[in-house]
Amino acid sequence: MEWQRGHTIGHGSSATVYTAACRGGVFAVKSLELSQSEPLQKEQSFLSSLSSPYVVTYKGCGITTENNKLIFNLFMEYMPFGTLAELTRERGGRFEEPAIAHYTSQIVQGLEYLHSRGLVHCDIKGANILIGEGGAKIGDFGCAKRVADEAAAIGGTPMFMAPEVVRGEDQGCASDIWSLGCTLIEMATGDAPWPNVADPFSVLYYIAYSSEVPQIPRFLSQEARDFLGKCLRRNPQERWTASELLKHPFVGKLCSNKQVLETNSSSSPTSILDHGFWSSFEESESFGNSVHRSSGVEISACGRVRMLALHSGLPCWARHDDDDEENWITARGISGEIIR
Repeated sequence: MEWQRGHTIGHGSSATVYTAACRGGVFAVKSLELSQSEPLQKEQSFLSSLSSPYVVTYKGCGITTENNKLIFNLFMEYMPFGTLAELTRERGGRFEEPAIAHYTSQIVQGLEYLHSRGLVHCDIKGANILIGEGGAKIGDFGCAKRVADEAAAIGGTPMFMAPEVVRGEDQGCASDIWSLGCTLIEMATGDAPWPNVADPFSVLYYIAYSSEVPQIPRFLSQEARDFLGKCLRRNPQERWTASELLKHPFVGKLCSNKQVLETNSSSSPTSILDHGFWSSFEESESFGNSVHRSSGVEISACGRVRMLALHSGLPCWARHDDDDEENWITARGISGEIIR
């Protein structure tokens, strides 16, 4: 089955993300050269095992040939309204509190699902929360790990990391809760936490070894500030779990009533594909370079803080509105295999 690669819509933690389309609809494809695709294949293994309305939907995967290179492709649902970080900027850098509570409730429900399955996301932030017709879903599992996998490398975005993560001690479910609190601050202020510290090395050392937490905005309601207080506790054992947070008054009513806030954006096409579609890839001849063929296929504490400070860039999920036909590339599968 042929599908067309469209324009770039962003960059995740390990690969480039594009729009894509076939007769069934529009979807997103995350691509990386096969020889370097181990992180993307790891993400695929996590995403393919998940099924939640609060986690971006997995559509399949495959390998294409592009410019004489093998490319690994991960297919996911297309979230037409971009990321939560982008939406925050579009709303003038700050959400009203009802919207913050709405999106927070959906993220917490996604985290509860992940944690119940023994999975830690490890990089919760606005740039990794995708927005669609139904609201927010957790995306980009490039840094994810199993709770039981003690050998897994610690990863994520430094400014959103919990103190124990920056120190290199542990990265468990509680670290996702700290990052959730940072993301709520991002929604409320338009800034990442610790916005007044220019030197990344200093702020990371501050996160790891001071007794401080990110400043909680005073303009938020008492319920919102209390919710943040449950997330931003320096001792990870004192942070509330996702299940406990779902019962907090700040989001409890929304979670129990399953209320949906309408997104004030123009409608965009979404994917209507399912897993069965991707098993229908069929063998074909190459049309040249424009056609792709798919097949199934310990450091010191100070040293760690310095390393994180030097690698604190944020993935950019910038959206583009240029849908000219010349930006689309046709792809055709050559096998019915789906990599698992």
